[in-house]
Amino acid sequence: MSATTSPLPRTGSRPGGRSARIRAAVHRAVEELLADETGEPLTIPVVAARAGVHATTVYRRWGSVGELLTDVATSRFSGDIVVPDTGSLREDLERYASDLAKDLNDPDTLPLVRATIGTAGGQGASACTRERRQQLQAILEREQARGHQTPTVERVMDAVLAPLYYRAVFTDQALTPEWARTLVSHLLPD
Repeated sequence: MSATTSPLPRTGSRPGGRSARIRAAVHRAVEELLADETGEPLTIPVVAARAGVHATTVYRRWGSVGELLTDVATSRFSGDIVVPDTGSLREDLERYASDLAKDLNDPDTLPLVRATIGTAGGQGASACTRERRQQLQAILEREQARGHQTPTVERVMDAVLAPLYYRAVFTDQALTPEWARTLVSHLLPD
């Protein structure tokens, strides 16, 4: 470097730069490995090899498979379901439950939910449901703004979200949109 040339100051990581590419490649590798039916164990070295990065890069950024799955789940479940606004709490919740049932039936979603909850425990469960709680809260707040009484968000989670996740994670029973809508009728009887 000549005396008149000086390096540009470093201002932190660039959005969409190397860090974002690595994160995207690692997330994609996790999703591909979970979708594979080969039964290959989900480990940091396996994920790194699939992503085309060094294992130390993955360990340094995420530390463990549980933390990695939590990050993938948080990213995957942020903003993936549109909060319905039909003008009716019952219809909003029925549509929401139906959409969530469809999402949980997705062959890419269910393995991620199961792996995240199984590997990362409470932190993983929170990553899978945090956005859902916020979506339900938005539905309830909108109904309250219309001047109507609503159940608490905890009650809605217990009546709608919990059965959906339980059936998806722990059983082989179908998650049909019709069944999901019945959960709302138990919460909001006529």
